[in-house]
Amino acid sequence: GYRVSLQGNFSGRNHTFVTFPEYNPREHIKLDPPLNLQSNATASKCQIWWSVWNVPWYLAEILQYELQYKEHGVSWEIALNKTPPSSLPQMEIEASELRRGIAYVARVRCKVSENENSYHSQWSEWSQTTLFQRADVPKLSEKILYTRTMQLLFIPLSFGTLLYLFWNCRLSQKASPALTFPRQLLSFSHSIVCTMGISR
Repeated sequence: GYRVSLQGNFSGRNHTFVTFPEYNPREHIKLDPPLNLQSNATASKCQIWWSVWNVPWYLAEILQYELQYKEHGVSWEIALNKTPPSSLPQMEIEASELRRGIAYVARVRCKVSENENSYHSQWSEWSQTTLFQRADVPKLSEKILYTRTMQLLFIPLSFGTLLYLFWNCRLSQKASPALTFPRQLLSFSHSIVCTMGISR
């Protein structure tokens, strides 16, 4: 450890004041704030990552981060806090935690993990902010939705109509079923072709 003292001249006399009789720099660390805060928002989550500067490798592995995010334009006093599960400089926010159509601002700070006994530090200053917004799920257009609906309905309706025509021919036209059924089938096919042409 170190001994920290202050010396001064008061009333023409030199005085020495011992401020810290036993000072250990490992227990009084304050890191620089994280840099290059970036974000990427999708319809399911928002990924946020950053970097640290001027941090020795043996401290970078035991860092603890705190992320704050809030709606753009409101006070940081009502911001939400999140702690990453590891010392990796990244964080995810689920889409369910974000309101649709609202812009958010996030910032992050760091310190040595509280679970570390060899080093102790206070929180760094907050980083610069990053702006993000939840992405909406793309919606199908009405035309595509109508086309897919018609495709799904076409097969069962066609099968049911053909089955009806078949039994109707067998029951009502016993004299010449071989001639009547093809005519009705041809008429039905022509009707389907016309209907599909109009729907397009």
